[in-house]
Amino acid sequence: MSDQHSTLRAQRRAETRRVIQAHAVRLFTERGYDATTVTDVAEAAGVSPMTVYRHFPTKEDLVLVDQHGRLVAERIVASSAARPLVRRIGGALVDAATALTGRGPGDDPTASERFLLARLRLMISTPALRARHLDNQYALQQAIVDALGDDATDPDTAFHVQVAASACLAAMHTALVRWAEDDGRTRLPDLIAKALTAAFGDDTAEGGGETDTPEPTGRTEPG
Repeated sequence: MSDQHSTLRAQRRAETRRVIQAHAVRLFTERGYDATTVTDVAEAAGVSPMTVYRHFPTKEDLVLVDQHGRLVAERIVASSAARPLVRRIGGALVDAATALTGRGPGDDPTASERFLLARLRLMISTPALRARHLDNQYALQQAIVDALGDDATDPDTAFHVQVAASACLAAMHTALVRWAEDDGRTRLPDLIAKALTAAFGDDTAEGGGETDTPEPTGRTEPG
């Protein structure tokens, strides 16, 4: 019974977080980030400002907090250690984008995709969010390194992994900006795969699946 209660409590917390963040992004988009207060968000979500802060310690977190790092890490852990490093990282980035956008080729944009696009536009257009976004990129890089575990135990290998992760994230960031500028017309996973190909070469994994990512040309570091 206690496990069931814990599960229900976690589900309620997750739903509260989702509702708060959805209202925050909507208000920031409609009124502007600086013109909207945490109290405004709390009133729209039907909760107290203390509840908002309990789930999102800072105003910036209302836009920046997501499940991306967890999704990427899970997919790296599930990938074969025999695959080239950039393919493991890049494939995880493409897979995570597929999970977050949640549509197939030719499908209409989903609510989750429109929400992600709105958040991304806020990150790009708001100076305070741009600065914090860099922190998120570093945290995602560290999540990737941690997910690779034993692959990054000695200092030289760890440096190698950090460079590969940083290069892949730079390619992904370029794809995210293009996706926002393009108003989400191109599928985000396709844009990320295209950016990775531009960075690391034209070779792709066998099978041609949408989660395949480029083979590094000689080394996993860029250049």
